[in-house]
Amino acid sequence: MKFPVLLLLTCVMAVAVCAQPRPVAKDTPTDATKSVPAAAPQSMKAKYEGGVFGYSKTMDGTLSFDDTNQRLLFSKDKKELFFIPYNAVTSAFSDTQKKQPAAASVAQHVMWPVGLIKTKVRYLTLQYSDPDTKVAGVTSFRLADKDQVDSVTYALANKAGLVPRGGIYVKKRDDTEAKKTNP
Repeated sequence: MKFPVLLLLTCVMAVAVCAQPRPVAKDTPTDATKSVPAAAPQSMKAKYEGGVFGYSKTMDGTLSFDDTNQRLLFSKDKKELFFIPYNAVTSAFSDTQKKQPAAASVAQHVMWPVGLIKTKVRYLTLQYSDPDTKVAGVTSFRLADKDQVDSVTYALANKAGLVPRGGIYVKKRDDTEAKKTNP
């Protein structure tokens, strides 16, 4: 009889201890104290991963800021393929995914531990809604490393007028838009 009661009491105490609120660490950076990333390059190599209407295949190219025309431009072999206007970007964030390299996926059939190899892939992910063409979507670009993704995300957020919200940047909705959707 003592053992079940003791076990039940231990479980209740464990739940009570885990459920206690934890104080926020003072040394954790908040949005206001977050350091500003290095300046983003004007153009960089990128791999387009899909999401823009009419361009469904992934392709390597160059992603560049076209500040004179207020747009983010993707080109391949010095030919402009598509662009996203700064005012159409509604949110931007950096994303990291673990992917298995192609060589490791082939080799895992010969030696199973090779299948455990994963690499981190860094993406700039954008959500856009173009008011001129009424086209909206989500697209992503694979960039070289975390520092480049962070600096490009920060630069694009400033150019597009986005504000930080947690780990992402979003466009603030106007009160006139809010009244149209919520009468």
